[in-house]
Amino acid sequence: MAELGIQAGDTVLLVWAQPSGPAALQQCAEELRAVAGAGCVSVENMERLLLSSHSASTFDWVLSGLLADSSSTHSSETLAEMARVLKPGGKLVLEEAVTGSEAQSVRTVEKLVSALKLSGFMSVTEVSKAELSAEALSSLRTATGYHGNSLSKVRVSASKPAFEVGSSSQIKLSFGKKPAERPALDPNAAKMWTLSANDMDDDDVDLVDSDALLDEEDLKKPDPASLKAPTCGEGSAKKKACKNCTCGLAEEQESKEKPKTNLPKSACGSCYLGDAFRCASCPYAGMPAFKPGEKIVLDKKTLTEA
Repeated sequence: MAELGIQAGDTVLLVWAQPSGPAALQQCAEELRAVAGAGCVSVENMERLLLSSHSASTFDWVLSGLLADSSSTHSSETLAEMARVLKPGGKLVLEEAVTGSEAQSVRTVEKLVSALKLSGFMSVTEVSKAELSAEALSSLRTATGYHGNSLSKVRVSASKPAFEVGSSSQIKLSFGKKPAERPALDPNAAKMWTLSANDMDDDDVDLVDSDALLDEEDLKKPDPASLKAPTCGEGSAKKKACKNCTCGLAEEQESKEKPKTNLPKSACGSCYLGDAFRCASCPYAGMPAFKPGEKIVLDKKTLTEA
């Protein structure tokens, strides 16, 4: 076990499963205690691991299935429990029987690596691969019912991230717009567009007075009639307001087009429906039904009969 990198004082959890014998298990545990220390090694059966009372983040190392005659397979619940009892940054080394092709009861190396990553491990690495012993092969076929010939035993190492499950950390995010970097100013270009006091007295510099560019005609106030468009004034053949008229012609034409009616205004809004819907003081009492806004005109026959 010294090749794994275990140091004195490291806490180690040794997980074993059938058909590992007591002698092989005791020998492996003694080798670990000789390296890490007498009280630093705990032994647990894989079937009882989920029922154990180990606290979270307890061990520096978890070793599973490393005995020579072991043929155990690690479920997702078992891998998650191993990740729970490991300290942040702790190491996991396990051995498991794998197959070279897809099978229902035995997984491939790729599926094992994927299961370790999904359980929360990182830096998953395949260390070595060896043939299964006859006893381990027989035990695995009995437990899983797999009778293929492409079985082998692979050793994989992984580590727990250097933080606890559920831990949080503040991330500083800046969504503000960064000020645009202005290009460096060329001193020669700035000097070219700068006038000094000496330049004002230089005969080679032609300066123009802006007031001298305007004559008397430009300073006169224009006549408002000359600013009106021809289509809006008297100069047009037909007076017609522009689409975006602002001179008031559009409002004037609208007021002329709407005929003014001196019809009585209905207070209840039901006068046009007929006498059945009119009140006692309705000005339309006795008149036929009509459309709202329509002027009532009685023909001569109706007037004669009345």
